[in-house]
Amino acid sequence: MNSTEIPNWLKQRAFLTPNRIALKTENEEISFLTLHQNVVKKANQLTFAGIQEDDVVSVLMKNRIEMVELIHALNYIGAVTVLLNIKLSSSELEFQLKDSGSKIVLTEDDLLEKVIHFNNEIIRLKELQELPEKDCAIQGYFSLDQADTIMYTSGTTGNPKGVIHTYGNHWWSAIGSSLNLGLYQDDCWLLSVPMFHISGLSILYKSIIYGIPAVIHESFDPKRANDAIMNQGVTIMSLVSVMLKRMVDELGDQSYPNSFRGMLLGGGPAPKPLLEDCLARHIPVFQTYGMTETASQVVTLAPEYSISKLGSAGKPLFPVEIKIEKDGMLANPNDVGEIVVKGPNVTKGYLNRMDDTKTSIVDGWLYTGDMGYLDEEGFLFVMDRRSDLIISGGENIYPAELEAVLLAHPGILEAGVTGVDDEQWGQVPAAFVRKEEGSIVTDDEIIAFCYKKLAHYKVPKSIHFVDFLPRNASNKLMRRKLIGLLKDENND
Repeated sequence: MNSTEIPNWLKQRAFLTPNRIALKTENEEISFLTLHQNVVKKANQLTFAGIQEDDVVSVLMKNRIEMVELIHALNYIGAVTVLLNIKLSSSELEFQLKDSGSKIVLTEDDLLEKVIHFNNEIIRLKELQELPEKDCAIQGYFSLDQADTIMYTSGTTGNPKGVIHTYGNHWWSAIGSSLNLGLYQDDCWLLSVPMFHISGLSILYKSIIYGIPAVIHESFDPKRANDAIMNQGVTIMSLVSVMLKRMVDELGDQSYPNSFRGMLLGGGPAPKPLLEDCLARHIPVFQTYGMTETASQVVTLAPEYSISKLGSAGKPLFPVEIKIEKDGMLANPNDVGEIVVKGPNVTKGYLNRMDDTKTSIVDGWLYTGDMGYLDEEGFLFVMDRRSDLIISGGENIYPAELEAVLLAHPGILEAGVTGVDDEQWGQVPAAFVRKEEGSIVTDDEIIAFCYKKLAHYKVPKSIHFVDFLPRNASNKLMRRKLIGLLKDENND
């Protein structure tokens, strides 16, 4: 091993702490040694199936122990893993399989219909379990520059781009997080976000690198998530605002045990009323900021600032630098501009997209397309995606700010804001609202409520009541799809 390599992390973990619990579900617990042994078997079976070092292999699965084992098995072989979003349509998946050059698709029966018509070779879990083994030359070390995974971003226009993650990206993401949050002997991370997203995969890798258990849920359920904190020893959880709101509502008058260390809240700016509610209930919430291109979080609020800097995403993690640029210049404190980050967890580029890579990554600095500002002490406050920005009569309106006000209304469960074309102002904000059950709030009442909280030009010019808001598999709001709800409304 040299300075540009790290040990095969699961193999090393199984050697260091073989009897510690690696994974928990509602039905079973698996030690690191057992996980390693299961992974060796799967790596041998995949080798028999013809998968070799440097092959590109796609995984289309729900959260489950077998998915964990397959991800590590592909690591052992030295293949590159493409993690496919199970919510995508067949045509979207077809593009990603072709673009990535995937040799084989590993999937399960429930998802087979999405990919069965493609030319790619497909191996189902049931078939894999019956395959013979062929000894795999297990990778003893991972090069920090070696490509490990590819995840496709859901871009606002055109086809999505495949973000290349190296082993070094994932390693430094885990190290940066532990240097901020610390690492406790009894730590246990709840994994209820999809493993095909960076938030889920990063938890999986942290579990191995830290030597702590991960509790795996197939999907998010607020009651099960609360039970895992109350009864299964979970000390940390990663989630987005809508998930936290559902958990707090389900929790009722109960309290989390003192052993629970914190909610890592990502996925965009959080409504301040929700943060204040959690503060009143003594639920530790640490806002984070990150993206697929940064291999998860790059900015996280340190625990001691959770009250004094409520609403901030915090300062950059130890190995990361951050700056704000406005009109090509370094912005002054409190001036909103584009968030630009640099660090060893930043992707080296987009697959087959040299032009996009050169545009987005300049001298190692990633231009995120997100808007925010740094205060005088260097704390980051995230405003919005630049692509979501509403410009009305020359004024900048950030949808997240309006959504936070709307969510403070007791009759509103969910809210999304986007810009609609307007002859006079260019764009005006429109709000899409899902009511609390039993609420009879009207659009006039909501607009009057907003006038008390916002400058007049920021107040939504229309309120649209909906039964759902478009969200991706990580429960992040997809504002660009709100306009589609407006079209559906007009067709009714």
